[in-house]
Amino acid sequence: MNLVDSHCHLDHKQFGADIDTILCRAADAGINRMLTIGTGEGPQDLDCALKIAGQHANVFATVGIHPHDASKADARSFDWLRDLSREAKVLAVGEMGLDYHYDFSPREIQETVFRQQLDIAREAGKPVIIHTREAWDDTLRILREQWPGRTGILHCFTGNAQQALEAVDLGFYIGIGGVLTFPKSTELREAAQAVPIERLLLETDAPYLAPLPHRGKRNEPAFTALTAGKLAEVRGCSAEVIASQTSRNFDTLFHLPQRKSNGYTEVSDGDR
Repeated sequence: MNLVDSHCHLDHKQFGADIDTILCRAADAGINRMLTIGTGEGPQDLDCALKIAGQHANVFATVGIHPHDASKADARSFDWLRDLSREAKVLAVGEMGLDYHYDFSPREIQETVFRQQLDIAREAGKPVIIHTREAWDDTLRILREQWPGRTGILHCFTGNAQQALEAVDLGFYIGIGGVLTFPKSTELREAAQAVPIERLLLETDAPYLAPLPHRGKRNEPAFTALTAGKLAEVRGCSAEVIASQTSRNFDTLFHLPQRKSNGYTEVSDGDR
């Protein structure tokens, strides 16, 4: 199989000195492209993912200010973000959004910083990576107001089928990670079945949220294959179809060359 991990944090300290080993294991598992997220330790660390992507041909980057760090952002942060967003290996701006579970930053500041990043992404002509937790209504409201007709990824989606389809109607792709494999994730599995296969992406969010049987341990891009297998089971198709179509979706979203050598498979109506 040829797979894409559309969301991982390769700069995380849990990977540290064994990043090369992590990337080798990913390659052995069929992961041919990875998108590493450039939020780092906050606005002072926006180039963390770009540094890694610059060293590896199959790794791409984002740049963004996580809602947890929104209160740390200032004018210099946005100027730097604007400059970095124009780099060729930066495919998207984010992850950005709203997190009302922890409220590490005041909600009004989260919204202001979210909106400013949407403006920067629009200027750069890049999609966005959205983080939303316990803030669905406000997230959708802001996207409808400020991001109509544009696209991006609802990262680490854990909502229900109705919410997933709302996001698809707005033009978004749905990022499915290891939570899909958890026994109690019934609503998420229903959502993963309801979304058109052309709008699904696989992700790990590594080093977080490892799929079964590695739950509770450090996640890594190689485990994308486990989520692909579970998604295939949920949708009643082969893992090869899931790998092929989600890889194609990634390339389509980010306007990357479609690779003829990666085993893309045509998807029949029955697999949709």
